[in-house]
Amino acid sequence: MTTRITIALDAMGGDRAPEVVVRGANMARERYPQVDFLFVGDQDRIRPLLKRLKKLDKVSRTLHTDSYIPSDMKPSIALRSGRKSSMRLALNEVAAGNAVAAVSAGNTGALMAISKFVLKTLPGIDRPAMAALVPTDRSESVVLDLGANTECNANHLVQFSVMGTAFVKTLLGIKVPTVGLLNIGSEEMKGRDEIRQAAEIINKSDLDFDFKGFVEGNDIMEGAVDVVVADGFTGNVALKALEGTAKFAFGAIKQAFQSSVFAKLGYLVAKPAMRQMRHRLDPRRYNGAVFLGLNGISVKSHGGADPVGYANAIGLAVDMAIHGFIEETHREIAKLQSEKKK
Repeated sequence: MTTRITIALDAMGGDRAPEVVVRGANMARERYPQVDFLFVGDQDRIRPLLKRLKKLDKVSRTLHTDSYIPSDMKPSIALRSGRKSSMRLALNEVAAGNAVAAVSAGNTGALMAISKFVLKTLPGIDRPAMAALVPTDRSESVVLDLGANTECNANHLVQFSVMGTAFVKTLLGIKVPTVGLLNIGSEEMKGRDEIRQAAEIINKSDLDFDFKGFVEGNDIMEGAVDVVVADGFTGNVALKALEGTAKFAFGAIKQAFQSSVFAKLGYLVAKPAMRQMRHRLDPRRYNGAVFLGLNGISVKSHGGADPVGYANAIGLAVDMAIHGFIEETHREIAKLQSEKKK
């Protein structure tokens, strides 16, 4: 792709902003030379950082505001009082067509609320959902919702399936993704009513994905399906449990290798394999959650991300834009609506 695109960055969002934002953008610049960056925030803090990075400075501009949304601000307050905030102005640029996507490491609830207000939901979508990629035995899978909607009905879960399908098609290049509803068992009679109803709706429809029925928590990391669908409460708990398990496992392995002289010698032999494993499961590689179902791309980076993690969040936004995620979502929603009319 040779056409230049612009990514708007909430330069004041995150634990170590704007330094991490600028350094992350510089890493992303090397991977995506066709991208221009719009840094939204306090230019007196941003400009000195850009001047040290000449190549990044050449493809960047700033939009000044000294207002930002604190990490502990309630979403409702952020929506009312954050009209001049760096987060809001970055999303305004997307809505106005001046940028193809916005990335923020700021307040998650505020970003969700403001993204929905500024970008609006796509026709045919009742609620946006938060999605993220996770590593699996096979490759990668997408899990949604991760907390945007703690309570969902059957239609919401069906819409999440459609949005997740569009995400996997554009990001992973899978033509016919497999989809599963996260449940407490694979049997048809298990789970809450809305989950069973969603499965019934999907089974009766001719949607453009391969529905595998119910999947359980242990199926996620096995890569049993490409798209794992859940309500926001269940999805968030599942993801946090996976993150905690990975952290525990690495800690246990580290303690084991430090337990004796022979264990330390064993580590020297296993070091290349351990490095490969750490790279594969490095959470920085999967940094970046996306709000699906909006008429624009909004990516949430982890607030404590380092420059590598932030660069990957930017990369996610770029990939969604250049591979036509919004257009693919429109097509998938149109198929869902046509199914409803049958």
